[in-house]
Amino acid sequence: MAKLTAATAQMATVMIQDARARDTVGIFTQMMDAAATAPDRESAEAALKFLGEMSVDLRGAAILGPDGDVLAATSETPERWREDAAALFAAADGAEGEPAEQVHIATEQGEVFAIRNAGLAAVAVTDRFALASLLLFDMRSMLRELAGPVEGAE
Repeated sequence: MAKLTAATAQMATVMIQDARARDTVGIFTQMMDAAATAPDRESAEAALKFLGEMSVDLRGAAILGPDGDVLAATSETPERWREDAAALFAAADGAEGEPAEQVHIATEQGEVFAIRNAGLAAVAVTDRFALASLLLFDMRSMLRELAGPVEGAE
């Protein structure tokens, strides 16, 4: 019996590696856990654009400041991201009784990722079967970079 296999395109992998190679120096040097001041909207928009370049499965995303305001979003209705992120984190926090650092929900229609780090939050919606560990790493790194340098770090 002949076995048929589908060929997979490698372009997406190359695209991701090219995007990851740019501007990612120092992501391990900023391990900030304290609340941060909000970055400017221009920086948040650039970070969100970069996340989109790294994650070909990304459908939409948003970055929220310490007060919950949307700093950048991929849609025309940023307030919707604020409301949905608040509801998502409230449900996750209620499950354990303490603030959740990250949330991952997978359905047949797609996946939702949310993460809080350094006083900021990011929410992303992807196609089904996105590589969760990589996307969460990228989101966490993005928030650390936006939070700015840690005092005393070289």
